[in-house]
Amino acid sequence: MTAITAIDLNADLGEGFGRWRLTDDEQLLSVVTSANVACGFHAGDAATMRRVCEQAAERGVTIGAQVSYRDLAGFGRRTMEVPPAELAAEVAYQIGALEVFARAAGARVAYVKPHGALYNRVVHDEEQARAVIDGVRLADASLPVLGLPGSRLLALAAEAGLPAVTEAFADRAYTDEGTLVPRGRDGAVVTDPDAVVERSVSLARSGAVIAHSGARIRVRARSLCLHGDTPGAVGLARRVRERLVAAGVRLEAFA
Repeated sequence: MTAITAIDLNADLGEGFGRWRLTDDEQLLSVVTSANVACGFHAGDAATMRRVCEQAAERGVTIGAQVSYRDLAGFGRRTMEVPPAELAAEVAYQIGALEVFARAAGARVAYVKPHGALYNRVVHDEEQARAVIDGVRLADASLPVLGLPGSRLLALAAEAGLPAVTEAFADRAYTDEGTLVPRGRDGAVVTDPDAVVERSVSLARSGAVIAHSGARIRVRARSLCLHGDTPGAVGLARRVRERLVAAGVRLEAFA
């Protein structure tokens, strides 16, 4: 199998609120090539969005809008029933809010990625996936959409003429079908740092990963997500970056 010669490293950033901070944004911005910035619905606030956009722009890191259900209390990880028209408007609203701060920093919102429950929902839910795409088009009909390979979200993005960008997770367990194991199940999150590093290299070089069942499955992705809300996230992200470079993988933003 031909190795991927370039991959993007993304992380969820700006996931704080007021005086509370979850992610070490400044340090992670020295590692990643793209930043998924929380837009205030699952985490983040105006001051946080502004700060992260300024820091990302200073480091040449691409800025993406991480859109979510309106669920601060549940960190966007609770399933919610939102009418399609309302969800589309809220997706556009979140993108627009972040765009103000990105432009003020001399950059722009370059792509969109759903978060948490919304991310998992739009893998199979046609109606919710279409609402997200409608919201992206309302904000900017040229924005790439980042999501799970084979998802309805990416299929509808491509149908709408939006660049559909595939993503993989080195620290999340996969089902044999290529979807993520729900966080409530044992083993859903890969916690062994050495395993995360090796999975990262495998995903980048061969487009494959070992699923929760032990089967080897294909997961071809242009971007690799490094979660910033886990203990030791910065050190682990640096290890992943170093190993990828050592393995001959070029680190390059997709947008």
